[in-house]
Amino acid sequence: MKVIGFIGYSNTGKTTLIEKLIPLFIARGLTVSTVKNAHHGFDMDRPGKDSFRYRAAGSSQVLIATGERWALLTETHGHAAPLEALIAQLDPCDLVLVEGFKSEGQFPRIEVRRSTNTEPPIFPHDSNVIAVAADHAVDTTLPLLDLNDAAKIASFIAGHLKLA
Repeated sequence: MKVIGFIGYSNTGKTTLIEKLIPLFIARGLTVSTVKNAHHGFDMDRPGKDSFRYRAAGSSQVLIATGERWALLTETHGHAAPLEALIAQLDPCDLVLVEGFKSEGQFPRIEVRRSTNTEPPIFPHDSNVIAVAADHAVDTTLPLLDLNDAAKIASFIAGHLKLA
């Protein structure tokens, strides 16, 4: 599985970009999976539901299945799983798109920036950043990709990762 990451500050468009890239890679005949780092807690479960009650009772994992999908909820008890362990949980695929995890893993990343960013760039301090996708000029020697041109970004990624 090939992995590419997207890093940047909140509200820069990482999720929107990934959302646009997925169908472009699928159109190339690739299978795609995604991993998202949520900085704020989330819960797919609701109080009162059976699966919630199992977790509340102490079950380490609860698998919920319907005719359309299934989800495996795993309690980490306050110890976040490393990104590599999370990727290992995915079914084999051609490409994994990772949002966040900017301090984990040795895989190529694209920094996403908007003109509204006031935070300093990440790329000068992260040798894994291979390009910057932005909606404005950025002072860098890295490839600068137009954030609003998902097709060109997909082509750049495909070329860099040597995807079909």
